[in-house]
Amino acid sequence: MNLYAGLDLHSSNTYIGVLDQQFNRIFKKRVSNDLDLILKTLEPFRARLKGLVVESTYNWYWLVDGLMDAGYACVHLANPCAIKQYEGLKHSDDQHDAFFLAQLLILGILPQGYIYPKETRPVRDLVRKRLFLVQQKTAHILSLQSLLARCCCQRVSSNQLRKMTSHDLRQWLKEEHLVLSAQANLDNIVFLKQQIGRLEAAIQKQVKLSDAFNCLLTVPGIGKILAMTIMLEAGDIRRFATVGNFASYCRCVSTQRLSDGKSKGSGNRKNGNRYLSWAFTEAAQMARRFNSRFRSYYDRKAAQTNSILATRALSNKLARVCYYIMRDQVEFREELTAH
Repeated sequence: MNLYAGLDLHSSNTYIGVLDQQFNRIFKKRVSNDLDLILKTLEPFRARLKGLVVESTYNWYWLVDGLMDAGYACVHLANPCAIKQYEGLKHSDDQHDAFFLAQLLILGILPQGYIYPKETRPVRDLVRKRLFLVQQKTAHILSLQSLLARCCCQRVSSNQLRKMTSHDLRQWLKEEHLVLSAQANLDNIVFLKQQIGRLEAAIQKQVKLSDAFNCLLTVPGIGKILAMTIMLEAGDIRRFATVGNFASYCRCVSTQRLSDGKSKGSGNRKNGNRYLSWAFTEAAQMARRFNSRFRSYYDRKAAQTNSILATRALSNKLARVCYYIMRDQVEFREELTAH
């Protein structure tokens, strides 16, 4: 009889539950997060295992990759955001969660997450690291600007900060401790800029030959960084059955729930990819500045609602445009965006 396993993964251990097709509990055990130990635990059931489910937690890479490398071709990644437990349960524990994942797989109703290909995942994660460093650099820039405005009434732009030296800081800030604080910001800005440059060079080396990357560069508002982010975060565009699925994944659609014209709350606003949401928001800001058709669309939406909703509407339009560009491997054609 075929068997199915649910693996409830935690930071330091994994609870393994094995079911047969009749939902009988064949095996249960908690093991440490050691790949060899987990493979050894599953080995007696290997010949009959027709499916393994791992919940998509923050640390799933090593376990899913390890199982697939060991020859388990039937590994599934469960999407926890789409799994709804029976609300009448009085309690839930690791044992229940492991068997519940296996039950959903047997019934054919398991909401599955996308297992991003192991080969290209490091490049995507490098793009995410670059964004993290950019955010850190921005935080230091804002901190330094605030310090100078607060202590010596100096309004310094980001362009001026690029040319600033330690001598400039001492000219404005007379107190030694303030100079030390400002210098810490300045040193971190310079260091982070160097690191960001290194990451960008490595990423571009990997993606510059991609057809999807070159096609995305033809979209107004999308430069190299945004094109890299969109292409790598989207992955295989064919995994999205429709353009609406892709726009939803990019967090570019409304989550408001209406009934009889009245608001009944909103759905999970954070469900989707926050990196794609950032990328298309940035692209919308740039597109409305440098493209007349997109600017007209934004102005029309802003007049009807407000600037925030107008930006979201434009980001939704760009997400839809990019879906077809990546799917069909074609360049941007402005005349097709008239509606």
